[in-house]
Amino acid sequence: MADLNTLVDQLSELTVLEAAELSKMLEEKWGVSAAAAVAAAPAAGGGAAAPAAEEQTEFDVILTGDGGKKINVIKEVRTITALGLTEAKALVEGAPKAVKEGVSKDEAAKLKAQLEAAGATVEIK
Repeated sequence: MADLNTLVDQLSELTVLEAAELSKMLEEKWGVSAAAAVAAAPAAGGGAAAPAAEEQTEFDVILTGDGGKKINVIKEVRTITALGLTEAKALVEGAPKAVKEGVSKDEAAKLKAQLEAAGATVEIK
């Protein structure tokens, strides 16, 4: 068995982008989704049944391209996410990638407008 303390130390050193990539890799390897597990937890609690057609309250802002204005888009991504230059550049070059996840509808629309003003192509899921 792995030394858990060493593993915790190694995971603590990951950047936000590396942690997101690790999460995706584990989801693919184990065939699970962190979002599905979180959503299933309240249902397993035996509480009242949820309405069949719940309105979506959390949205993901996905950068789909830099629109030929990579530098402007990188600057805007840095402003929005507080990432370093290298991480923001990797995010923009690795599009399509999530810039922000689990934000409100209003915030998602605001972020989309900011990124599109910088020249990016963006979608909200």
